Amino acid sequence: MNTANLQLKGLIMAMASICDAIVDKQVLTRGEINAALSKAQRAIEEDDDHELSGANRAAILFPIRVLQLAGQATGKGEQPTFSDYAKLVGKLS
Repeated sequence: MNTANLQLKGLIMAMASICDAIVDKQVLTRGEINAALSKAQRAIEEDDDHELSGANRAAILFPIRVLQLAGQATGKGEQPTFSDYAKLVGKLS
């Protein structure tokens, strides 16, 4: 596997943990974090300046979707693995 992919996996899971810590410290709520992620997702989906293929757009949206799912899972007391999240994103896309 490409080393960059492994690094991105680690970064995404680290960001999920940081989001949990932000919620635990009551800096932001899960709803506020989800709103920020949704805003980022909309910005990518509405970007007409770069003609992206569907596959490229899905690749760009992947980490946002994983972070959204991680927030939902943590809110339910679950802690799926990166592979679990990847499968869920694949099913939802």
